[in-house]
Amino acid sequence: MSRRAGGRTTGRLVAARTPACDFGAGGAGAETERGGATVLVLAVGLVFVLFGIFGAAVTAAQLARQRAAVAADFGALAGAGRAIEGEPIACARAADLVAGNGGRLVTCRLDGLDALVTVEVTIAPLPGLVRVATVSARAGPVTG
Repeated sequence: MSRRAGGRTTGRLVAARTPACDFGAGGAGAETERGGATVLVLAVGLVFVLFGIFGAAVTAAQLARQRAAVAADFGALAGAGRAIEGEPIACARAADLVAGNGGRLVTCRLDGLDALVTVEVTIAPLPGLVRVATVSARAGPVTG
């Protein structure tokens, strides 16, 4: 910039282009960059997504097994509570509680005053992948 008489400034500001700052199309770094980092980031992201889906499927299977265990325990307790009334009534009550807990009663029988039940819970952790968790439980009076 230059100063003229009278205190006014005149001149133009000119921005200089340097190769270190030129990252645009056709610049110095354009020939060496081929997008390899982008592909690598996408591959790593895909691996994380696959591990997440696998983890969710395993967790869903564990939760189904836990649900089947709870349903079997409640069913056995309900059956044992009605064991004195006979097997049909005890197993009907067990089936009600098992169904109320999201399971399906597979077998039910009485062994004296003990109720033995087997429960299934079906899950689909991923589309097209169906698994069945099966748990048995026994309940009755304490013998000493």
